[in-house]
Amino acid sequence: MSPAAPIRWPAEAIWEAVAPVLPGFTVEVLPTVDSTNTELMRRFRAAGPAAAEPVLLVAEQQSAGRGRMGRAWQSRAGDSLTFSLGMALQPADWSGLSLAVGISIAESLQPALPAAGQPRIRLKWPNDLWLADARDERKLAGILVETASWGELRYVVIGVGINVRALTLDPTPVAAGQAAALAPAALQDILPGVDVAQALALVAAPLVQAVQAFGLFGFAPFQARFAARDALAGRAVQLSDGTEGMAHGVGENGALLVHTAAGMKEITSSEVSVRPLARQASPGSARPC
Repeated sequence: MSPAAPIRWPAEAIWEAVAPVLPGFTVEVLPTVDSTNTELMRRFRAAGPAAAEPVLLVAEQQSAGRGRMGRAWQSRAGDSLTFSLGMALQPADWSGLSLAVGISIAESLQPALPAAGQPRIRLKWPNDLWLADARDERKLAGILVETASWGELRYVVIGVGINVRALTLDPTPVAAGQAAALAPAALQDILPGVDVAQALALVAAPLVQAVQAFGLFGFAPFQARFAARDALAGRAVQLSDGTEGMAHGVGENGALLVHTAAGMKEITSSEVSVRPLARQASPGSARPC
């Protein structure tokens, strides 16, 4: 088998688009790393302000990628796009940042909303992108936001993992009574032929702009855009603590609004997970960095 062709990353084009509005911005590509989020946090904690210049760190392959609530994930070169954006940020309120990131990525990958019906790329509170069709919903991408402080300086690392290449599952027959596994969602399902480099070119500059806007104005300006792609609105959901209710969108602070037997609850804790009780989403492979 011949070796895979090297990936031609659009680093210069991204730098040219972003540097004028984000001084000091750089793009760095690593062939392999344990986790792009871990690497940027490691640099900041070792050097503080000296390592706080804005950077987009891309990994062709990760060996210890991390998702929300400590979930592990590994990526194979070319199958998925994994990167982290690290920069100093001082919003008045951090609530809703992962939602704003998800909105930016979804709009970059599927800019136009359909005239009727739901968009293919939807947002599942608080940090996932789902790809939907008439039969199922599968995870397309995940987001992991982490912050650290050094004196008055606050540093944020935004990790993104996007399934790009369609994968073929092991055809081994499933046991009696078990449902056949669905292949993870992939960007190629809606953008045939797209590769990881092209995907990065689509999402990188708009993501920086979205994060800058969030730093200035918070989540409120993103609220209606999230509602247009909200995968949970109007659906019965169950929280990880067992509470059940009906999802009613998100508030101006990015909190999930769930109407329960005890009344409306604002769900904000990063330790709470939410799953729909109907039309279960199949597991996907995308995990951020």
